[in-house]
This record gives sequence, structure tokens and C-alpha cells, in this order.
Amino acid sequence: MKISTVDFVVGVANLKQLPKTNLPEIIFIGRSNVGKSSLLNKLCNRKNIARVSATPGKTRELNYYLMNKDLYFVDLPGYGYAKVAEHVKAGWTQMIEEFFHTRRQIALAIQIVDARLGPTELDNTMMGWLDFYKVPFLLILTKADKLPKNKLIIQMNTISGQLSKYKHLVGIQPFSAVTGDGRIDLLKTIDRQIEEKELPSSKLVTSAVA
Repeated sequence: MKISTVDFVVGVANLKQLPKTNLPEIIFIGRSNVGKSSLLNKLCNRKNIARVSATPGKTRELNYYLMNKDLYFVDLPGYGYAKVAEHVKAGWTQMIEEFFHTRRQIALAIQIVDARLGPTELDNTMMGWLDFYKVPFLLILTKADKLPKNKLIIQMNTISGQLSKYKHLVGIQPFSAVTGDGRIDLLKTIDRQIEEKELPSSKLVTSAVA
């Protein structure tokens, strides 16, 4: 895939606002401050496509970006920021679970974790949701440049063993927003998952939540 055009479409705070199309969607998920925005910017070869809140955990919208006029990248709110009120966390949880459950256009979820730390308890909770709702997902180890190559390989092997229980995990890949390492591999995986995805046959879905 070569990304030629990137257009911000909408920030979705309510699932009734979801785009009424059957274009494939690639969703990006990760803890607050894990480097999700940096990954998106590097992946698209743009400086500031990802909308970043000045306060971590404040943004509660699903941000839709139209790529090459024929698929969406969807930036989900970061999770795990301690200062977010419990009722806000609960509302976000309900919305995201419903999104996973009902959004048939999702071709791939990209779960982002810090290569140095590996998946946290919250990351495993999120991957558990993805697996339960049968959403194919790819684990991306971001900030891979922070680890020596041999330690990165050991870390990937360790994590691979830990995540063997997930039926819908399609792979584990390292990524560096600093060096760009892993960018081509990630784009290839996205291409492959889009090709394998069976999308709704109609041009428009019948409701905002497909």
C-alpha cells in the first residue's frame, strides 16, 4: 500500500455518528501515551495527522481518517489514564465494546504496546475483547528502537508465547516511529487483511452502526 491522500472525516462521540459506508476499517488501539499518534503519523508519512489531546485520556472520540479515498484508519481513544473519572471510563468501555461487536467493516485492529514493557493487564483486557468479538488483530511493539536487536527478539518470542491463547491474533511486529522500521511490514499486513475481509455487499449500510 502507498498512502497518497489522508483526509480527516469525523470524530465520533456516539456510534450513531459512524460513517454509513462499507469501506474497510483499520482501527488503532493502545494505552494513553504508548505512542499511537506517532505511529499513525509515521505510517502515513505525515507530521500531524493524528489529533492529540493536550491532556492524556481526555479525548473520547473515535477519529476517522479516509486513506486513498477507499479505506478508513480509525484512531480509538487511549485507555488507562488514571485521572479519567470512573463514569467516563465506563461510558468509553460500553461504546468500544459495542463498536467491536457491531462494526462489520473492521478488517484489522492494531493493538499497540510498548516493546520494552510488553502487554499490560489493560492491554490484555483489550485483546480479550477483540478475541471475544472475533476481530482480527495485530500486536505492534512500538518504540522498538529503544531495545537492542537481540533483546527485541527475546521479547517478541516471550510475548508470542504469552498470547498463544488468542485465536484472532494475526501476528506480532516491531515498529519504530523514530527510524520507520516496521512501516512497510505493517502496510503489507494491512493490505493482506483488507484482501481477506468480506465486507457487506451493499454500498451503504442500513444504519449508522453496521
